[in-house]
Amino acid sequence: MELRQLHYFLTVAEELHFGRAAKRLQMTQPPLSQQIQQLENELGVLLFKRTKRHVELTKAGTTFFEGVTRTLEQLNQTIDSTQRAQRGEIGKLEVGFVGSATYDILPPLIREYQNQYPNVELKLQELSTPNQINELDHKKLDIGYVRPPIQGDAITSEIIHETPCILALPKHHPLTKEKEIQVSMLQNQPFIVVSRTIWPELYDDIVSLCRNEGFSLQIKQEATEYQTVIGLIAAGIGIAVVPASMQNYSVKDVVYREITDAKLTAKMAIAYQKDSLTPEAINFIKLIRKLK
Repeated sequence: MELRQLHYFLTVAEELHFGRAAKRLQMTQPPLSQQIQQLENELGVLLFKRTKRHVELTKAGTTFFEGVTRTLEQLNQTIDSTQRAQRGEIGKLEVGFVGSATYDILPPLIREYQNQYPNVELKLQELSTPNQINELDHKKLDIGYVRPPIQGDAITSEIIHETPCILALPKHHPLTKEKEIQVSMLQNQPFIVVSRTIWPELYDDIVSLCRNEGFSLQIKQEATEYQTVIGLIAAGIGIAVVPASMQNYSVKDVVYREITDAKLTAKMAIAYQKDSLTPEAINFIKLIRKLK
């Protein structure tokens, strides 16, 4: 039994006329009749009652018609789902992110991706950069929003966003009264920093900035994410250089100022295993590039 025979049968059953059915199928009537006879012989049942003027389904033919109709509908749905899966329109996508990504670039991207691909199950995990790289290495994440630089032979990364850095201070800190804050004014100030193991590039940039002004960075406290840094600043523990996007993280008793002679920037990258990207991940990356 061939799929085309089932299509032939359905067409004849719908038209109840071999001539009209043959015309719909763009074939002549004798080959169509032969195909129906072969189908009946294979099934061992009579599907149609035929006279010179009339064609109708037998009881067996009616049962077969109903079953074939359901089967072909399911087959068409399966074919459609298969093609949509190939295009990345259905499936699952695992995305990791550092917490600070939620203050600027991640929310609009997630909204747009879900608008365009509502049938993809999107799973988000907040993880530090090292933990994301580990998850990517073990193929537990498809894409990671990470802080560069990235280490790992199998991992590909690309910078997708860069934002200036500013100074965050407790509300009543003496430096908040200054019209301009320069790097030299940060000497002997207690700093809160994100650990170098979490964000080595920015950590090293801040240390170098102070060293170039002739003093060492006075680290009072280390943290793993900038949400924690801001909370410690609000508690009066110290000051910090933070990405400007952290101003969107509204916390009472924290104020922000520009460092006029510093050109520090915070970079965000995406990381992934290039050789094992799913269609869903490819679509996600295309959207990232479009929106950045």
